[in-house]
Amino acid sequence: MPRTDWKRQIVLFLTSQSLSLLGSMVVQYALMWHLTMTTQSGEIMTLAVIVGFLPMLFISPFAGVWADRLPKRWLIAASDALAALSTLALFIAAMMGHFGIPVILAAMALRAVGQALQGPAVGAILPDIVPEKHLMRINGYNGSIQSAIGLGSPLLAGALLSLIPIQWVLLIDVVTAALAIFVMLALVHTPHAPADPDASPTTALADLRDGFRYVIRHRFISRLYWYFAVTFFLAAPVSFLTPLQVTRTYSNDVWRLTVIESIFFVGMLLGGVIIGSWGGFRRRAATIAMAMVAMGVGTILLGLPQPFFTYNIWMLAIGIFMPMMNAPTMTLLQVTVEPRYLGRTMSVMMMISSSAMPLGMLFFGPLADRVQIELILLVTGALIVAGSALMFADRTIREGEPVGVTPPLTPESSDLPDGETPVPASTPVPSVSPDGETPLPAPPSM
Repeated sequence: MPRTDWKRQIVLFLTSQSLSLLGSMVVQYALMWHLTMTTQSGEIMTLAVIVGFLPMLFISPFAGVWADRLPKRWLIAASDALAALSTLALFIAAMMGHFGIPVILAAMALRAVGQALQGPAVGAILPDIVPEKHLMRINGYNGSIQSAIGLGSPLLAGALLSLIPIQWVLLIDVVTAALAIFVMLALVHTPHAPADPDASPTTALADLRDGFRYVIRHRFISRLYWYFAVTFFLAAPVSFLTPLQVTRTYSNDVWRLTVIESIFFVGMLLGGVIIGSWGGFRRRAATIAMAMVAMGVGTILLGLPQPFFTYNIWMLAIGIFMPMMNAPTMTLLQVTVEPRYLGRTMSVMMMISSSAMPLGMLFFGPLADRVQIELILLVTGALIVAGSALMFADRTIREGEPVGVTPPLTPESSDLPDGETPVPASTPVPSVSPDGETPLPAPPSM
């Protein structure tokens, strides 16, 4: 049950997360750029991607189990500590003259383990802090904060690398992680449901199996995940091949690559603010489908012949609609999934998001050397639009989503403390059985 002082708590929580993310991204950029400039090797860059990808794939399921079992604040703090200690060890190794590629890759792998441990817990802890009627807004604003950090961290990393040696840049992650851990453990307070004394003890593997079984048997969640897996697979070209498209179509100038990356993060920043203020449609799945259609259309437009200026307009639009897909998805899971399964359900989502695009690149990457990237974007964009239309018309999606959720608040009602509104702002979300087919009767709409 969220606390009555939830606004103060969410500000502290987001402050802790922002500190942790800023230090992590600055160091991540610094390490990737160091490997790029010192090796100029595609194999080394591939290894760097792999060591960051594998922990997300293999650790995330167990991270979801631990997020459902353990106090989430401590799990988040422990993951920050693991990343900080690995960075500190890398700093010590660098000061001792051992800053070789194996040491850097090992540290990057440990940092990825920390990220994999933290992801499900962060997604599952928000309903413990934020009242349900504010979840969409907070998820949107959280996306904007992450986008702003994503926009600013490469600039900060580049400025620092031009001023000080890379080993001293590493200490930024240690300092920000220490501050984040202090805020999380000393100032953020969330309830932790005690274990059920009547429940039989289970192993982590049994809990993991139960989590997968829950996702598979919950028809609404499993169907939603299938649409996301296909969409992420088809989004691999627009995510990874557009820099190559720019160098082939326009020119091999670094500033062009910087522009498209920056404009995309600006779009995500704007999109997070928009979805946080608007709240989306009453049916969150409709908001997700609309965003997917818009991203598919944007992908098609990127495949058309055009000036570089127009190209960046479509890149901005795709960035704007990205949070309009992510924030409603997170909110939908948070209000649909039973709390005891939420961490594991989030971990499955992380597995899908971290594996579908790399799998897509295994197919589309080699294809890009044989077929024009513009053609690939046209086809994948059209398929994303078609899949989104199917999702919007899917009966399981339309009927499986919980009803009775809160529509966007008016400014007057959003400023009132919880429990003091003269008219109830929402009705309870009905429970949905794991088969996604037998929800309890929905309360009448207001």
